[in-house]
Amino acid sequence: MFNKIIKLAHKKCPKLEFPESGQQFYEVVVKHASRSASASAANSDSQTPPPSAPLPNPTQIEPLPPLRDVDVSEQPALFLRKIQVCCYVCDFSDTLNYGYDIEVKRQTLEELIEIIQSGAFGFTDIQEDLINMISLNIFRCLPPSSNTADDLDPEDDERYLDPSWPHLQLVYEILLRYVVAPETDIKTAKRFIDHVFVLKLIDLFDSEDLREREFLKTILHRIYGKFMVLRPFIRRAINNVFYRFIFETPRHNGIAELLEILGSIINGFALPMKEEHKLFLIRTLVPLHKPKCISCYHQQLSYCVVQFVEKDNRLADPVIRGMLKYWPVTNCQKEVLFLGELEEVLEATQLPEFIRCIGPLFRQIGRCLNSPHFQVAERALYLWNNEHIISIVSQNRNVILPVIFEALENNMKSHWNRAVHGLTANVRRMFVEMDAELFQECQRQYLEKEARATELEEKRELTWKKLEAVAAQAVRDDMVLVN
Repeated sequence: MFNKIIKLAHKKCPKLEFPESGQQFYEVVVKHASRSASASAANSDSQTPPPSAPLPNPTQIEPLPPLRDVDVSEQPALFLRKIQVCCYVCDFSDTLNYGYDIEVKRQTLEELIEIIQSGAFGFTDIQEDLINMISLNIFRCLPPSSNTADDLDPEDDERYLDPSWPHLQLVYEILLRYVVAPETDIKTAKRFIDHVFVLKLIDLFDSEDLREREFLKTILHRIYGKFMVLRPFIRRAINNVFYRFIFETPRHNGIAELLEILGSIINGFALPMKEEHKLFLIRTLVPLHKPKCISCYHQQLSYCVVQFVEKDNRLADPVIRGMLKYWPVTNCQKEVLFLGELEEVLEATQLPEFIRCIGPLFRQIGRCLNSPHFQVAERALYLWNNEHIISIVSQNRNVILPVIFEALENNMKSHWNRAVHGLTANVRRMFVEMDAELFQECQRQYLEKEARATELEEKRELTWKKLEAVAAQAVRDDMVLVN
């Protein structure tokens, strides 16, 4: 069998052709151990290939003449050649060829932007080559993240800067101009800006470079506005990114930018709202309150949630109950964010929806009022500075005041912060002005509860004293005296 394979290889090797690039294929010689030394030497001398010429450096980019310096009939071909030259991805870690190749490509990209901006050439004949060049440059494997989910900080000054950004920025600029250009034919462009292209574009939102995410945000938003056939797919793709972030890996760099895109999309939803959009709110946006790094995208998340409630007031109840479900227990800074978002949601909530969740809502607010962290207690007390909240609270004071009265009294007695004392006194005064009789009744019930609690505590102490006396007597009775 082995001899048959060798014979077959000898028969096929002469049929190989030499490529134009200069690379050569040589026939493989297998030396058997049974052959004599002389035969082996002769065979090796006859089969030794001549030394090949050095291959040309594939990383060298030859600069092309400016478009205005050539004849008009040659300009389309030169323009296409410039696009093809930019298909080469430079290695920014290569210090030897750093200056030459990178500068030539950067100048070529800048010239392409000028040509596209001037409108000298339409996109009809070059769309495929242009999108191919863009794809080869921007679609790449992102480097491993240097931060964990707990290290993400939206105000971090030491942000990652992609070394290839001088080229990426120009490529993104070309893509943006292609998408927004009025001469771009949608029917033709959707052959290249398709589902695969959009998916790869959304995957790039995980880039650590903030500049790249800003460009991606603008481009994806323009694609959503111009390519109507892609709108449902873009929403589903973004939804899948959120699902992976919530339930699989708790880190992603582009959640804030994706939510910002969705904020403008939600703002354009027609009424009555589709069931698909309501499910997106309940199954995706509300669970986004769960991750620890919510501070990186909370502003955009809060805007999206409030947009839903403003468009359909009936969504206020599931939103508030969902926030209570994911309410933080030990993270005080996250709790402050929740209270700020809760105020915005309550401001857009009408009375019927407010009544449905009034019990669990104010039990949680009461716990926040007694928080030892003064910022949490202050933020909870600031809810009474909102006129709309005061209005709906006053209409339901019979239910709300008995729930939070004990928390207010405990703050007046034992909270360590002076500002919390002052704000608590203002809220108590507000309830007295709303309904003095209700306040006195709540105060009476509170005093009775305190008296019962004191009585129970005294009984408990008395019981322990009796047990200690009985135990001491038993020890004395069993004691053995030794002389």
